Amino acid sequence: MLKIGSKVPLRIKLDGGKSLAECLGGWVVLYFYPKDDTPGCTVEAEGFRDIYKKIAQGGARVVGVSKDNEKSHEKFTRKYDLPFELWSDTEHKLMDAFGVWGERKFMGRTYMGVSRSTFLIDPNGKVSYVWEKVTPKGHAQDVLYKIAELS
Repeated sequence: MLKIGSKVPLRIKLDGGKSLAECLGGWVVLYFYPKDDTPGCTVEAEGFRDIYKKIAQGGARVVGVSKDNEKSHEKFTRKYDLPFELWSDTEHKLMDAFGVWGERKFMGRTYMGVSRSTFLIDPNGKVSYVWEKVTPKGHAQDVLYKIAELS
């Protein structure tokens, strides 16, 4: 997993041509989550939605990333009125680069998946803070506090 001070991979192109290079110049809250429209992922997205204006006032942009396709993201965005971008990483290239894709275990089953994690990236493209094994409820507020502390 990328650590504080690491340069983020700017050149990786995701579905739809999105890349972190387009985000430079401001703070970025990059959060990785398992699946659109599931209970924990919805709680996390709604948390960011509910304080999005405050995060934006702090000079940050929120980007959610999962392996869901763009159509799934569009539906999720409309259903919950999300004001931020969701990026599709169907080949988990960005997830691999950040070290959040790997073997997971749930209810005795082993599978490949994403670890719910968030990275706060500074305007120069360096990781300023990392949240691992995120608990969705209250997470967005923790991120807002950290943005205020660091900016």
